[in-house]
Amino acid sequence: QVQLVESGGGSVQSGGSLRLSCAASGYRYNRYYAMGWFRQAPGKEREGVAGIDGNGRGSSADSVKGRFTISRDNAKNTLYLQMNSLKPEDTAMYYCAADPRPASYWSLWSLLQGSNYNYWGQGTQVTVSS
Repeated sequence: QVQLVESGGGSVQSGGSLRLSCAASGYRYNRYYAMGWFRQAPGKEREGVAGIDGNGRGSSADSVKGRFTISRDNAKNTLYLQMNSLKPEDTAMYYCAADPRPASYWSLWSLLQGSNYNYWGQGTQVTVSS
């Protein structure tokens, strides 16, 4: 129904940058879907990193504010996460997620809750070394 494919992960030194991409496809997907980035480090719970609703309103976790920026290119059906000033604690598997509920459903808080999303990608690994 909806397929999500992440790319752009890799290994970088502390202070470096990466840009993650998430390509969405499928007959059900449209530009009004809410989309989000989540991450999970070994032994830790999944954490909401950033989310954006169908109207382009974004939200981000306090731990990444000022360093990470979420954006979307609706013409390309692609979600991005620009990550700057990376730290070793940003090391994790990063997942893209999508949900069809309209912008009126979402709050800044709910955009960061993984339980609200119906579709998930397979993830891309980000490793930051000190």
